[in-house]
Amino acid sequence: MTPTTPPALTLSNGVAMPVLGFGVFQSPPEETAAAVEAAIASGYRLIDTAAAYGNEREVGEAIRASGIDRGEMFITTKLWISDYGYDEALRGIDGCLRRLGLDYVDLFLLHQPVPVEFDGTVAAYKAMEGMLADGRARAIGVSNFSEQHLETLMQQTDVVPAVNQVELHPFFTQHPLRAFHAGHGITTEAWSPLGGIHVYRPADPDAVLNALEHPAVTSIADKYGKTPAQVVLRWHVDQGIVAIPKSVKPHRIEENIGVFDFELTADEVASIAALDTGVRAGPDPESISMATFPKRVEN
Repeated sequence: MTPTTPPALTLSNGVAMPVLGFGVFQSPPEETAAAVEAAIASGYRLIDTAAAYGNEREVGEAIRASGIDRGEMFITTKLWISDYGYDEALRGIDGCLRRLGLDYVDLFLLHQPVPVEFDGTVAAYKAMEGMLADGRARAIGVSNFSEQHLETLMQQTDVVPAVNQVELHPFFTQHPLRAFHAGHGITTEAWSPLGGIHVYRPADPDAVLNALEHPAVTSIADKYGKTPAQVVLRWHVDQGIVAIPKSVKPHRIEENIGVFDFELTADEVASIAALDTGVRAGPDPESISMATFPKRVEN
C-alpha cells in the first residue's frame, strides 16, 4: 500500500493541521514508539500525545527514528492540571519539550479545565501565550472545554484557542459546542472519534454502545466497501472535524488512514449524527480538579 498523507485544514492563525492524526492515549510506553513509527510509515503526520499519558519520550523517539523531516510533522501535546498556574505552566512546558526532545510543538493544549480553580487555568494559558510568542508552539488551544469555559478564558486572555479537543463520536456529537467553535474560529478535534470510550468504559456493561456495529454505520460501510471505522472517520472528515484514532495494531493503524478515496452524502452524514444520545461517556469537565484527578506529572 502506498502511504496516504491526509490533507490539511487551516487553523485560525494560518497554521496547517492534518485533518486526521494518530493518538496515543492509553498506549503503554513500551508499545508507543513502534505504534507511532507504524503510523508515520502509513502516512500520518499528526501525532497527539500529552504529559499525562506518560509516553512523550517514546513519541519523540519514533519521530526521530522515522527519518521524516520535522517540518512535515504536526506534533501535539498537552499540559496536565498539576502544572496549572503561570510559573507551574512554564515548568510544565519545559518538561513536555524536554521529554519529546523537540524545540517546539505544532499545537500545545491545556488538557482539561479546572472549574473550581479557573484562575490557575487562565494563568497556565497565559504562559502558553508566551510559548506561542517565542516560537515554542505554532498554535495553542484547549481540550475538554465547554462553551462557558471558553467564554471565560477568552475574556481574560489575548489569543483565542486555535483548537478545542473534545469527546466527539456518533453517540455524542457536541453540536452546540461545534456551533460555538465555528462562530469563534476554533477548530474542533475529536478524541475517541470511533466512540471506543463506550466499549472500554461502558455506562452499562450489559448494553454496550458500539458505533462500529450499528446498522446505520455498517450499511454505509457495505455500500462503499469500507470498514465501519473508516466510515466513522470519514464522517468526521466530511464535517471538518479533526480526528485522532488510536491503535497499537499496524493493520488497524493503516486501515484508519484509508478514508480519502470516498465521501459520504449529506444524508449519510445526517444518519450517523442521528445516533447522538447527548450523553457524555468520558469525565465531566466540571468535575476536574486535583482532588478528583490527583495525578502529578514530574518535570
